[in-house]
Amino acid sequence: MTTKKYEFNGCTYCSGKGYFQLLLGGSETCSCCSGTGKKKE
Repeated sequence: MTTKKYEFNGCTYCSGKGYFQLLLGGSETCSCCSGTGKKKE
């Protein structure tokens, strides 16, 4: 089994989405990337 290594430029906390899906419904802006979905340099 081989694993592909790929470059991911999105925020790792929200998987590049810019927000978290909440369990009770709705969404919350990711505080790590401020909702941009991109990794901070």
